[in-house]
This record gives sequence, structure tokens and C-alpha cells, in this order.
Amino acid sequence: MLFEGKFTDQNQSFDNRITKLFGIRYPMVQAGMIWNSGWKLAAAVSNAGGLGLIGAGSMYPDVLLDHVRKCKEATGKPFGVNLPMLYPDIDKHVETIIKEKVPIVFTSAGNPKTWTAKLKDNGIVVVHVVSSAKFARKCQDAGVDAVVAEGFEAGGHNGREETTTMCLIPAAREAITIPLIAAGGIATGRAMYAAMALGAEGVQIGSRFVCTPEASGHPAFKESVVQTQEGDTQLSLKKLTPVRLIKNDFFKRVAEAESAGADVTQLQELLGRARAKKGMFEGDMVEGELEIGQVSSMIRAIMPAADVVGEIWSDFVNAATNPFRY
Repeated sequence: MLFEGKFTDQNQSFDNRITKLFGIRYPMVQAGMIWNSGWKLAAAVSNAGGLGLIGAGSMYPDVLLDHVRKCKEATGKPFGVNLPMLYPDIDKHVETIIKEKVPIVFTSAGNPKTWTAKLKDNGIVVVHVVSSAKFARKCQDAGVDAVVAEGFEAGGHNGREETTTMCLIPAAREAITIPLIAAGGIATGRAMYAAMALGAEGVQIGSRFVCTPEASGHPAFKESVVQTQEGDTQLSLKKLTPVRLIKNDFFKRVAEAESAGADVTQLQELLGRARAKKGMFEGDMVEGELEIGQVSSMIRAIMPAADVVGEIWSDFVNAATNPFRY
């Protein structure tokens, strides 16, 4: 076998550093995506054997508190919170996480040194998301428990390096000794197997979980993802924070502005406020910001989160058993 770890219980679970670290059955994490990852999705994924994450980046402090408490009621399994460091009231989110004894936090979009020590001092497992091997090393130096290396294919906010997952994972694996999770372009068990063959010990999956009934995104957004074809997404707004978007009217106006040499201020004015909420949560498919990964072109159905977990795991086991059979 090419990856570290072993199957247990007739392939019904897996034993490696990631499953042990999180206390889960499968080395599979549901990404904490803004406007899509509420308590219902996190609880469903955790109950199915993966690790569910609540996406705190689109929540006010009182909303996060409500989602954490509801998630605790809905699952007795481990779950976590994704905490983007760009969030203006991040200290209030940290206070909620500590007070409610959330066991796992995934930090992103910032310096891992900022909150890692405080979270770990309170018994919380800390994972940080990066887009380069250089920053993976910085995470290890900061004392995080694991790293998510997210490739260029990913949806939502992305790295400026534009390094693809296939290049990033082996580079990150060489750079660090702590557990490594792969993200970006993963929606099937066979892709999961490939990532782990390259050196990852688990995967983080976002776009596939958008297309579930439990995801909090608008039904129109989910349907637009199902309809997405190859080439229908593109990395945009690189002068601000790079984000991969479905090519709708808003995207086209951004692309035209960028081609005309728009500066940061002009792009900020075009983006305005609550653009992502308008698209993904409120369902404006014309003027909204529609964040999704390249792998959306392979997603063809909306199905329960537990079924997604089961399908990916079955596909992974088949790939590991018969890697050259398609």
C-alpha cells in the first residue's frame, strides 16, 4: 500500500494519524465553507464517520454560538469550526469556541501563530490551511497539530501561488513531519486515494458537500453547481483575495475590470458588501459571488451528506484494492 495507515473492520474504517487525531472513522474532512457549512452539514458528516466543520467566516458571534450548540445536540461525534483569520470579530469567535469546548479548530487566511497557542492551551486540536510548502513549514513551527495543503483547484478563497494539488501535496509532505491533509479538486474516493498516495494522510472536501440537502447554501446555488461544466470556474480577484468563481454576470464584470487594469480600490467597490451572501445564500445567480471548485464539473447530483461520505469511502476502498481498474 502506498499510504501510511491501515484498514480495519473489513475496510469499514481506517487507522492513521488523522483518524486518531480527530477521533473519526474515515480520514475525510468536510470543509468549513462560508454560507454553506452550518451545523446541519457538520453534524451529518460527523455522524457518517468523517469530520464535519462549521464555517464561522459568514457568522456573527451569536450565530456561531447557536450553530455550535445545535451541532452538539445533533451529534455525539467530534466536529470542528473553520475560523478564517480575516474575520473582524475573531476574538469573539475564539471565546465561543473555548467556552463551548469545541474540540477541533481549522484556522485559515492568516498567521497560524496568532491563535494556535491559546487554542491549544485550552485543549483544542488546531489545524491550519495553506497553499504552499513554505507556509506548511511555518505552520509546523507555530505548533499546529496538522496542516491542510489546498491546491489551486479549490473553491472559495485560494492561494496566489496557483500550485495544483498534485504538485503541492508531495512538496508539503517533504517540508513537514506533522499530519498532512490534502484539499483542492477532491470529490471522489479515487481522488482521495491519489492524494494519499502522494503523501497526504487525509483529505478535506468542500464542493461535493455543497450539493447536499444539509448544506445551508441556497437551492439555486446547489443547482448551478450541478449544472457547471469543465471550464465554468476561474480564479478571480487576485489583487484582493483570490477566489474561484462560477462565470456568471458578476464574474464577467470583474474579469472586464481586471483586464482594464482596475486597482484594488476599484475592485473593492465592484465587489461591494455581502456579495457572497447574495449569491450562495440568497440565490442571486446573476449578481452574486458564486464560489466553487473546479471539481464541480464532476458533480451531477444533490444527495444526503451521509451518502456522499459512504460513496467516497467505498470508491476509496475500491481504488486502494484495484488502483488500475476504472
